[in-house]
Amino acid sequence: MIEAAPINAVMRTLADPTRRAVFERVVKSEEITVLELTRGSDVTQGAISQHLKSLKQAGLVAERRAGRNVFYRAEPKGLAPLVDWMSHYGVFWRRRFTNLRSLLKEIDP
Repeated sequence: MIEAAPINAVMRTLADPTRRAVFERVVKSEEITVLELTRGSDVTQGAISQHLKSLKQAGLVAERRAGRNVFYRAEPKGLAPLVDWMSHYGVFWRRRFTNLRSLLKEIDP
């Protein structure tokens, strides 16, 4: 069974549309700074920093400091609880579609 705390943290973190947009920009970049994230949005630098903090706490991003700059990158392992949760339900739906396919063949051979 999937642990509730990690999946809840990931889902709660990604539930915010602005935070999800920030995460998507981080994912599309090899590494990106707060300044670069701020330039491409209507969100303040402080708000971007808070969203990155939440993403980091959920294990979705990692940071690398270089002098005064902090570079953020996506942390693929952070999505593991979500992938595990989705795969659990994928099995459920695959069975349902198999049953539906069989039923449709019976109805219309």
